[in-house]
Amino acid sequence: MRFVLALLICLPRSLFACDLALVLAVDVSGSVDADEYRVQMDGLALALQDGIVADALVDAQARVSLIQWSGSSRQKQTVPWTALTSHADVAALAVRIANDPRLWRNYSTAIGEALGLSIRSFDDVAACRRKVIDVSGDGLSNEGVEPATHHAALGAQGIVVNALAIETDDTDLTAYFFEHLIMGEGAFVITANGFEDYPEQIRRKLQRETTKRLSVAK
Repeated sequence: MRFVLALLICLPRSLFACDLALVLAVDVSGSVDADEYRVQMDGLALALQDGIVADALVDAQARVSLIQWSGSSRQKQTVPWTALTSHADVAALAVRIANDPRLWRNYSTAIGEALGLSIRSFDDVAACRRKVIDVSGDGLSNEGVEPATHHAALGAQGIVVNALAIETDDTDLTAYFFEHLIMGEGAFVITANGFEDYPEQIRRKLQRETTKRLSVAK
């Protein structure tokens, strides 16, 4: 028994099961200007390197990918699934996200389409125990299928959808995301009061999503 325990301790972390697969779905629709895009990507990169977040990702042997989304037929996984088995892996992913070039600038907001691509992407990380889609955006879905169209598929696959509402006008995007977007056990919305508040709120959001103790909190 002691020999078995010693062997397990010596095994590389990469041999252990993935506990979390996380899609970072970033809004690049026409309402997001160049500076706001940069705030999102730099904010994500910094949030990933937050001590709590980085520790949780490595402990979970997480797989993380990034999807840029805009109008219908304009969603792409620009950062493929990346295994985070060490803090060096997390740092490298942060650099890649910070340097991820923007694909679109002048199109609508198709949140349902972004969810569809996110759901399909989990086929490549089917062994991961928890599957989470992290959607951030600054507007209502106004093109393509409605987000709720995917709720049955999300429920069947046990995928959780959380959201970060970037409030820039009087739309009450937070309420819209609560009612139409989030899905699954413990799903939540965090509000950013404008893009200037995004870096702090995405850090809080990733802490909540990646830490087991908080992942089911309301």
